[in-house]
Amino acid sequence: MPVSRRILTLALATCPGIGAKTITRILTRNDLLGRSPDDFLALGSEALREEYRLAQSKAEQFNVHKTRLVAEATQLEANLAQMGVTAVTAADAHYPRQIELYEPHPPELLYLYGNSRLLTAKTFCVLASRNSSEQALIEIEKSTENRILRGNTLVTGHDTTEYQRSAVTALRWGAPRIMVLDTGFYNALGDDLRQEPFAAARLWRYKFDPKTDLAVSAVSPFGGYHRNSNRVRDRLIGGLSMIFEGINIKPGGNMERLLKLGLKAGRQVSISEISPGYESLIDLGAEFLPLQAR
Repeated sequence: MPVSRRILTLALATCPGIGAKTITRILTRNDLLGRSPDDFLALGSEALREEYRLAQSKAEQFNVHKTRLVAEATQLEANLAQMGVTAVTAADAHYPRQIELYEPHPPELLYLYGNSRLLTAKTFCVLASRNSSEQALIEIEKSTENRILRGNTLVTGHDTTEYQRSAVTALRWGAPRIMVLDTGFYNALGDDLRQEPFAAARLWRYKFDPKTDLAVSAVSPFGGYHRNSNRVRDRLIGGLSMIFEGINIKPGGNMERLLKLGLKAGRQVSISEISPGYESLIDLGAEFLPLQAR
């Protein structure tokens, strides 16, 4: 059976060292030359280096493992279809382009489960550094509530107290959420992909509802946490958000870097006065975020 463009894309995306830009370059050149996926797979390492500008190590690695990569990609595509999960690469037309405008090195492969229409909504995130005070957590809740009442869609994570506070607030209002996970869908959502990913959420809704919410992960649905999981998750939350509200942001920390990337990408960024040194972000272009819980 001929290899489809989709299977070739997945095979390239799952090959270590081959990133989004390389995949796009390969597919574009194949289109230009009228070269089918099978024709491409018949090429040797030298042709991959000379015609597609792959580094020697990447060209040799793909050439050696291409049969296995294609077989694994074929099985992956079949498994994802059964689960209702979509895999998108940076070479796909429906890859969320707002991520590329925010993140210098976007994930080359994302997995989506649920209401993908939310990717076109006016999205926001409420960010706070870890170990936030109860005052900061209340501010997270109030900021989330305020944005939801304006018709905005929340982008958040699931496994820090700060992310959970905003996620539960959206649940209380029956509002849709984009949940960015730092692990595979099975690990976070259970064997049937319907379990809410953290205990507090189950007080409001026992099952994750893919008709309402969208789960996003850069980790294979069958995978677990890895060394860079948290960093990738946070960057995806930033990349998918058009509005940023910063609560208790520690200077020099990861959340401050996300807000600065948002400013650089032209996103709407606000910073609360309970953030130490919030004036420095105001100087960079952030708006002042008044306290909500007065």
